[in-house]
Amino acid sequence: MSTRNASEQRVARVSSELAACLPVLHRALERRVASEYPHPKPPEGQLALLRFVAQREGATVREAAEALLMKPNNVSALVSQLTERGELERRQDGVDKRIAHLHLTESSRQRIAEVTALEESHLGQAMLSLTDGELDALGSAVGALKLLTRNLHSAAL
Repeated sequence: MSTRNASEQRVARVSSELAACLPVLHRALERRVASEYPHPKPPEGQLALLRFVAQREGATVREAAEALLMKPNNVSALVSQLTERGELERRQDGVDKRIAHLHLTESSRQRIAEVTALEESHLGQAMLSLTDGELDALGSAVGALKLLTRNLHSAAL
């Protein structure tokens, strides 16, 4: 077997396993968090926008749309919904009044912190069952997963 063919087979195997594993991991984590979180979970698009704004306080609708791979008008609709519910604030740009910067409300900031703490706690508890070698492998894989995410994101633009 050629080196190229073996490499392609390895990539196919790993990509297949990741495609199967990551959604299950995400769903399991969501269900664990939902069982303990006292507030209703927002729809996925709203949650993604809130998490983006938590990381990039003051971002614009256009920046959020690019980062979330969504159309600006769809993000604008989500912003309107979240603003009406008091979870997000639009603040006009000081120079260009057509531009609004997005900011979390204090209650949204607190809720996101609660969800993040629950996610980290559940992942941490699950990781306690791993061996040191498995933890090392997982730790090493995080950097590769971040790079893979960036590559997929760039290709989707």
